[in-house]
Amino acid sequence: MPSKDRLHRSELAVPGSNPRMLEKASTLGADVVFMDLEDAVAPAEKEEARKHVIRALTHHDWSRCAVSVRINGLDTPYCYRDIVEVVEQAGKRIDTLLIPKVNAPADILFVATLLAQIESSKGLKPIGIHALIETARGMANIEDIAATCPERLEALVFGVADFAASTQARVTTMGGANPDYAVLTHSDDDGVRARHWNDQWHYALSRLVVACRAYGLRPIDGPFSEIQDPDGYRVAARAAAALGVEGKWAIHPSQIALANEVFTPTEAEVARARRILAAMAEAASKGQGAVMLDGRMLDAASIRQAEVVVAKMERIEAREEMVA
Repeated sequence: MPSKDRLHRSELAVPGSNPRMLEKASTLGADVVFMDLEDAVAPAEKEEARKHVIRALTHHDWSRCAVSVRINGLDTPYCYRDIVEVVEQAGKRIDTLLIPKVNAPADILFVATLLAQIESSKGLKPIGIHALIETARGMANIEDIAATCPERLEALVFGVADFAASTQARVTTMGGANPDYAVLTHSDDDGVRARHWNDQWHYALSRLVVACRAYGLRPIDGPFSEIQDPDGYRVAARAAAALGVEGKWAIHPSQIALANEVFTPTEAEVARARRILAAMAEAASKGQGAVMLDGRMLDAASIRQAEVVVAKMERIEAREEMVA
């Protein structure tokens, strides 16, 4: 079965048409690398990019990260050849396929059916699926999509750029703030009104998180286009993390460390989580269902939250030991 608790703080996007970047990708520190056959590749280069990806999968060491391939959309003439050629020739090295512009459960089922046939023919282990939610129709159907193919579907990713195009949103940056998406306060005594920017993508990302958590999937945030704005990236990533998102795309290697930083629990968070578990274990030994810690009441929900933090940190520490 594909791994649904895969470490997924950072996901590096690498154009399938760039052999040099494909060669370096596994060494850059991302938890997940996806080789892109879709948006990053011009139509005239699709077939050549497919060959580059197959060669990269079969000739380079991918033991330091999870590996995904973004296929072309199901509405293109490239999709089925992406799946057949890449999986038949390099399926042993692939952890997941990333499906763009997923609109309905049928999109997941098509890819899953084709994968099952190739896996059976070639004796491959099951390959997981990540689904990009980046259309209005996909967002409208997100709960049904999340419930589809539980044996393969691992994660939903919010694709902000195509989602903005699909909803005809007026945007200034891909995944960043928008000064037009703001409210004015009432006037104060001097007639001054404060202007507060809001998060244009809050609703969509929140809905994706809820759908993922309802069906045991990982919610992942997509790209942030301002490569020269690390502070903006951090703020966007922290806002996503506050909602429950597990990781974010890096469209440039400089964003990998930022994502890993934001989506790694801090030392203080881990220490407190371990104190909570210790306090609750002591309370349970005394027959108590709740306990006070640092002036706050803890109960069973506190245990679940603490366990999530500690488990994630243990996976991160295991990965760091592996790649050291």
